[in-house]
Amino acid sequence: MLADSLAHSMTQTPHKGRSFTTPPGTDQALPLLAEIATAPCPFAPATPRQPLALYGAGKLGQLARDFLNSVGLDFVMAIDRNARQLAEEPAWTGVPLLQPDEVDDVAKRETRLAVSVVTTPYVPLERSLAELGFADIVPFFDLAESFRHIHPLSNGWFAPPLTAEDRENTTRVLGLWDDNISRAHHLQFLAWRRLREEWTFKSAPLSGGNRFFIPEVNRVLRSDETLLDAGAHYGSVTKAFATQCGGSFRQIITIEPDSSNRACLRKNLQSWLRDDPRIAVHDWVLAAEEGETKFHEGLGYASQISDTGRTKVRTRRIDALGLLPTFIKLHLEGAELAALKGARRTLLSHRPIVAATVYHNADGIWKTPLWLMETLPDYRFLFRVDSWCGNGAVVYCLPKERTPS
Repeated sequence: MLADSLAHSMTQTPHKGRSFTTPPGTDQALPLLAEIATAPCPFAPATPRQPLALYGAGKLGQLARDFLNSVGLDFVMAIDRNARQLAEEPAWTGVPLLQPDEVDDVAKRETRLAVSVVTTPYVPLERSLAELGFADIVPFFDLAESFRHIHPLSNGWFAPPLTAEDRENTTRVLGLWDDNISRAHHLQFLAWRRLREEWTFKSAPLSGGNRFFIPEVNRVLRSDETLLDAGAHYGSVTKAFATQCGGSFRQIITIEPDSSNRACLRKNLQSWLRDDPRIAVHDWVLAAEEGETKFHEGLGYASQISDTGRTKVRTRRIDALGLLPTFIKLHLEGAELAALKGARRTLLSHRPIVAATVYHNADGIWKTPLWLMETLPDYRFLFRVDSWCGNGAVVYCLPKERTPS
């Protein structure tokens, strides 16, 4: 009955959650895919409405603040359960930062609250905020989706009903995953993107906190790896890789086309691995073909190839770079499939571990995983999600010769 009363008190339709006990095998996954494929979605990109507030003042909250400033959208406050501690951070100087119980009832009713948190399940968080009296709650990325014409941040995309081709190819992909956890996480990803439903599988929890270095990857790492860290941002993956390898690796090639990000990356590398000759930093923009494209920089980890960009950059194919990677990590804000197509010869010749994000556009539904599955012989393919609201989805490709006997 509480759910009914909340539904009536909220301006927005509450999101639904659905829980399963065990991850599905292929036979169990297909009926679930059929449910996802054509069901109507009651949600759409969230339009801006004033007054506006942010919920969540962590890293995503800071990105949300920068996003709103860049698109000219004012917000009246940020709200966080740890507001008192976070208020000391320079990032929130001059911004009213409140705990939920410090917001007055009028503001709770009249303010659109954009939730900038993906480290905890969305549905129970939305429910708890509604219980506190907040009446208009939306995921931040759904709000950002309304500004794609001027800002390329694309984490909030909505998948349309699946076509016959989509269903056929997604069915193929579901059958080719190496384990049932992959099928569970793939369905969880699809349910949010298609229906904005939050599916959870109790025996297949999210792999939070270890993106790119899930146990299956860590078990096959060697002491002579060459990492290609594409979309290196500030270097967190490079640092994690060096730590995971205990400092024993052959080479790390970082690629970061955004000039501000790259400056921070160089500074961090000097702090972590001072003057290490095994590490290189490049400004390449990876693509399927050599050429030129527009690049939108200055957006932190959201900088990317986009028609909204004002900078023209040269694109490079991995196959043309003369690299010998044994581990390729791609986090390119939606350009992963193009970069993979430009790396086909390298993939086949050197058989690296591949870890590619697939949550920035609809290529992640089936196009990117199926291209990898059809291109790479004798590999194991895994799908893991490490964040909520359809974020943090990564396809992992592991050469079978590396599988421990």
